[in-house]
Amino acid sequence: MFGNKKEKSILWRKTKERIREKRTVFVVYTILVIIVVGILVRSVFIGSYQNAALCALSLLLFMLPGFAQQKFGFELPSTLEIIVLCFIFAAEILGEIRCYYVMYPGWDTMLHTLNGFLCAAIGFALLDMFNRSEQLTFKLSPFYMALVAFCFSMTVGVVWEFFEFGMDTFFGLDMQKDKIVGSFASVLLDPEMANNAQSVKDITQTVIHTASGEIITVNGGYLDIGIYDTMKDLWVNFVGAVVFSIIGFFYVRSRGRGRFARQFIPKVKTED
Repeated sequence: MFGNKKEKSILWRKTKERIREKRTVFVVYTILVIIVVGILVRSVFIGSYQNAALCALSLLLFMLPGFAQQKFGFELPSTLEIIVLCFIFAAEILGEIRCYYVMYPGWDTMLHTLNGFLCAAIGFALLDMFNRSEQLTFKLSPFYMALVAFCFSMTVGVVWEFFEFGMDTFFGLDMQKDKIVGSFASVLLDPEMANNAQSVKDITQTVIHTASGEIITVNGGYLDIGIYDTMKDLWVNFVGAVVFSIIGFFYVRSRGRGRFARQFIPKVKTED
């Protein structure tokens, strides 16, 4: 019983120390949690259970940075931790519930760029911790660490696009946002089936006939079902990953002397 109280006392002391050391992070975290809880309660009252589930997911994701730091023994810089919290809020609450993905076409692009940056930071941090470990018999060069961080970020981006495609295919969603396209080229239109791409330009309207007899008209071109969105997402993920990989390269090369880079590089915790 005494040991249990002692453990709680130590945990509470460490929590207060963490709040004091990261006061800005705690303020941002508290504000975002209050907003999300308010939206959650309202969603339940009006019967919008999908939005309520998104709020619950957001609250769970808010706890991940703190949990990961405790579990794996690294410290997120305050700047990076605030970016992660705001990213979750921007993606789940503003993007999905407040429909920013539809209202602001650049919203999704901004978040995918930031995602590439953040995932590269995570990949880089993991390598940096391994690189500093005395138990490992090899050391990685700054270039190799930057390259692996870039590949890690791009892999996460590709897996996410797989997830979006799966949700659209099996659950009838539209996570891969569609786009009106005015021209295209296809070998399927080659009358001789000789693998020659036939161009169709200046499309002004597409008429869709369904088996039930419904007629749907798409003005301005034809409806692309996700290809442009997927490639755009991967391109901006690429940009974010490259930017952080460059920052990480110079950070390791100068062994942490860059003041700007330190705001985004997680560090191994030192024992008290």
